[in-house]
Amino acid sequence: MNDISVILNVYKRSYTLKQQIESILNQSVEIKPENIHIWYNTPEDGRGSEQYFPDISGIKTYWCNHNTKFFGRFLIPLLCKTEYIAMFDDDTIPQKDWFRNCLDTMKTNEGILGGSGILTNGIKYNPHQKVGWNGIQSDEIIEVDLVGHAWFFKQKWTHFLWDEPPVSWDNGEDIMFSYVLQKQGIKTFVPPHPTSNVNLWCTARESGMKLGTDENSSWLKTSHNGQRDDIVIELKKRGWKTIK
Repeated sequence: MNDISVILNVYKRSYTLKQQIESILNQSVEIKPENIHIWYNTPEDGRGSEQYFPDISGIKTYWCNHNTKFFGRFLIPLLCKTEYIAMFDDDTIPQKDWFRNCLDTMKTNEGILGGSGILTNGIKYNPHQKVGWNGIQSDEIIEVDLVGHAWFFKQKWTHFLWDEPPVSWDNGEDIMFSYVLQKQGIKTFVPPHPTSNVNLWCTARESGMKLGTDENSSWLKTSHNGQRDDIVIELKKRGWKTIK
């Protein structure tokens, strides 16, 4: 079927939403996304509350008056009826062949796919090695411990995320998703990000670096990396097997 539902999350970067939607509608795959779902998290300080609501057929919006942080958007796939889910952080603008890249990768390496992969050091989250648009770029599919910025996965896998309480509701949804799916025998991969063809990439490096390092970037908070270390340590106790 290869039908896709897209999920976008809006918090303080509502100014990226229009560009995200345009890039999704202009993907090179023949079957266009059946629906685009937008989850609006209300910022505590009110900034970004004047959201952009696109007047486009097939777009569904979910307005939340509470900041559900990273996990809330993962409720939407439970309502979807498509074979695949494509989810994006608000700092990610997919290149035109990203969906095609993911669908081709699924033919040989079925699993959670993402544009920014992490290889942990085997003990905790930091230090780590990155794979994808912001790390090691390759013509090959690379298996990683977890992916972020974008996820491409089968809708039928979504419920596994909710079968087990997360270590933290404030961080680590990407770590948790790869962990629970590994328990089901499902691996995590970064599709090819060849330097010779950036159209296949999850996002352009220039825009990704600019948006991913602005004042709204959660990873710049002093508590962020420490929380992720704790999450990896706990999930390894629960049986998560990392590559290294």
